[in-house]
Amino acid sequence: MIPALHGGTLPPGVHPGDWKEVEAMFGTTPWRLWLLEGVRAAAAEVARVGCQVVYLDGSFVTDKPVPGDYDLVWEHTTADLSAIDPVFLDLLPPRDAQKTKYRGDLLPNVKEGSSGLLFVDYFQQDKNTGNPKGIVALDPRLVP
Repeated sequence: MIPALHGGTLPPGVHPGDWKEVEAMFGTTPWRLWLLEGVRAAAAEVARVGCQVVYLDGSFVTDKPVPGDYDLVWEHTTADLSAIDPVFLDLLPPRDAQKTKYRGDLLPNVKEGSSGLLFVDYFQQDKNTGNPKGIVALDPRLVP
């Protein structure tokens, strides 16, 4: 279950959720629903190639009224990388092709360059304060 936001963000930790919870909690405006269509498409693509878990983060999983996009970290270890949409492998910022096609940033769970942390850990820190914050874990195979 995804907990309530606290101070605008999720409490620290990885919070397993399902699609209905994500929609109810974060799909509160037409803009957010539009972003969720991108999450759904990205989840379908990684599920198609064998990914079993994704992590949803960014301003999308906050109380920000108009998030710029979302961040989706995907576990690549079970995925057939030779079959994935090449857009997922274009990791150099600003990742415009990802944002155009899927409406967000899509990152495999590898080490983030400047911190040396896996992205799943990197995204559990507030980029402005350094304080811990939470993210949502989803099974992309269960996203309708």
